Amino acid sequence: MQQKQRILLVEDEEHLLEAIKLNLELEGYKVSTATDGKKALKIFKEERFNLVILDVMIPEINGFQVAETIRLENTEVPIMFLTAKNSNEDRVSGLKKGADDYMVKPFNLEELILRVANLVRRGMKGEELKELNSYKIGDKTIYFNSFELHHADGTIIPLTKKETMLLKLLIERRNEAVSREQILETVWNYDVFPSTRTIDNFILTFRKYFEPDQKNPIYFHSIRGVGYKFTDNQNH
Repeated sequence: MQQKQRILLVEDEEHLLEAIKLNLELEGYKVSTATDGKKALKIFKEERFNLVILDVMIPEINGFQVAETIRLENTEVPIMFLTAKNSNEDRVSGLKKGADDYMVKPFNLEELILRVANLVRRGMKGEELKELNSYKIGDKTIYFNSFELHHADGTIIPLTKKETMLLKLLIERRNEAVSREQILETVWNYDVFPSTRTIDNFILTFRKYFEPDQKNPIYFHSIRGVGYKFTDNQNH
């Protein structure tokens, strides 16, 4: 089942917040809300989002500063500003802070919904995995569609969905480091953050499955401060 796309909506005008939230939910999005910048950043750190909609004039920390902070951690997530000001200066500084779109109040809700759909779609394009059905590592073959690992002797080990997704991501990006951020967005699908240890445990499991010598891995590497890398010099 397709998971709902998640949106963080930050707006301090209660009635507008409710109206936008209701309309987005009717379109099938999962919406988290905040009425000030501090709360917005707290929620953003705890969950994964496909889009952030930010009012500029919000209490505690303004929208521009919130966007700047988000961009320090995440360059991928689309950001849309909402503002009552219709000055070009604001628009330019919003775009400089890393916004992808900009809407001036009062705006048409239908137009907002259309722009949201475009931004979410654009954000998702970067994460789509190419079609890969099977892959051989040593004498073992991973079958991605059936979530199985087949040994040369005919033994079959069932893989979990997350194990399969993580293997697929690392294999498709073989011989290059994949950041923890990318893994979270692709495998955990913008949900709550697992700890670094969770991903480490997956890597340890993969080593158990594939490495001739687990202490000296040749396939699955942890790269301190960056992420993880799958190395394979066979020709596939």
